[in-house]
Amino acid sequence: MREAVSRLAQDRIAWVWLIFEPIAHVAVFVAFIVIGLRQRSIAGADVSVFLMLGVLAFFMPRNILGRAMDAIEPGEALYAFRQVVPVDTVLVRAVVEGLLVILILVTMLTIAGLLGFPVIPADPLYALYALAALWLAGLGLGLVLSVLGTLVAEIARITRLLMTPLYFLSAVIFPSIAIPLGFRDIILLNPILHGIEGLRIAFMPAYVVPPGIDVGYLVQFAVVMLFIGLALHIRYRAELKAK
Repeated sequence: MREAVSRLAQDRIAWVWLIFEPIAHVAVFVAFIVIGLRQRSIAGADVSVFLMLGVLAFFMPRNILGRAMDAIEPGEALYAFRQVVPVDTVLVRAVVEGLLVILILVTMLTIAGLLGFPVIPADPLYALYALAALWLAGLGLGLVLSVLGTLVAEIARITRLLMTPLYFLSAVIFPSIAIPLGFRDIILLNPILHGIEGLRIAFMPAYVVPPGIDVGYLVQFAVVMLFIGLALHIRYRAELKAK
């Protein structure tokens, strides 16, 4: 509750920005593709739903990672309680960010559905699986980088700089099938891309993806990051408390 209140009330427009940012991303790209390029479908998918799912799917790990890197130092007052350790602050922020992204996704899909867009998932369980995998990936990366970013401040700065190129390398605004064959095998090494494309497949079975898209690959990556992150938190618990 403390983290949720802090997240939504940190300034006067915090909750407005939570909703406005993804809407702005989707609106700009929809306008460019539909009005500028006169294209209403991408790889067999509706442009608006395609972009909505891509943007919000990417925001899931991105928001968790960004908040997790800054979780440890603001929570230092809580470490006076023996039962509270630095990893708790990361876990709590991951839960709050995940719930917020889900809430925004449901809200935007509901509005899009009322406007006549096809927003009912063809495979709801697979959609939940992809979202859970993206959340786990964000948590795993958050655990790792919350330690490394706290101990070495430059790592946190570099990670934030990498978010913009990662946005474009995760097939958020273009389908992975459109990637040239020469680069596709390299781009498919990005586990976030598999979660985003998996979510789109769950909503739009006619959506075309290249061979090799597998949400299971993202899950494997997330599990490895979780183990590494938890190990780092155990190893550097004293140093993190002293920061």
